[in-house]
Amino acid sequence: MSVLAAGLLTGLALIVAIGAQNAFVLRQGLRREHVGAVVAVCAVSDVLLILAGTAGIGLLVRHVPWALEALRWLGVAYLVWFALSSFRSALRPGALEAQAPRSRSSVVGTTLALTWLNPHVYLDTVVMLGNLANQHGPDGRWVFAAGACAASVLWFTALGVGARALAGPLGRPAVWRGVDVAVGVLMLVIAARLALG
Repeated sequence: MSVLAAGLLTGLALIVAIGAQNAFVLRQGLRREHVGAVVAVCAVSDVLLILAGTAGIGLLVRHVPWALEALRWLGVAYLVWFALSSFRSALRPGALEAQAPRSRSSVVGTTLALTWLNPHVYLDTVVMLGNLANQHGPDGRWVFAAGACAASVLWFTALGVGARALAGPLGRPAVWRGVDVAVGVLMLVIAARLALG
């Protein structure tokens, strides 16, 4: 298998797992609200983190454990707040129609928080992918990183555009209540996993 394909497949294997970031991209796609901005923030953030890990920042992250610990507790607090917001939204009948559109800056801010306050993002992109990339030597590491970066761009684009395409059939209020409850439960589960370390 080529180094590029290895990076692509490894990147997909790590990023496809449902987490806070993917749930938010899915939700915004279904709402048809600032999908391009959400996809761009997620993909660019992942690319920057993968490149940082490949450049050797993973060693720094491992030697400054308090930084990941601080991010962990900020992430827990943010995820609990986000879950409560999702539950509150699910309690309102016709939640999709009743919700006022969010501003682009608000959506981008939420996307940045769900991405950069999540210590698992650093472990997957900077530490894991960075270490795997560096096992391919000085030249091959950047090829592996390019594959992992391509995986991130492809995944977030497919998730956002795919959800947007399904927004019509899934636009009923009952479906949205289910989506909001599922997102809220997922956020609480992720917060609990973060809190328990």
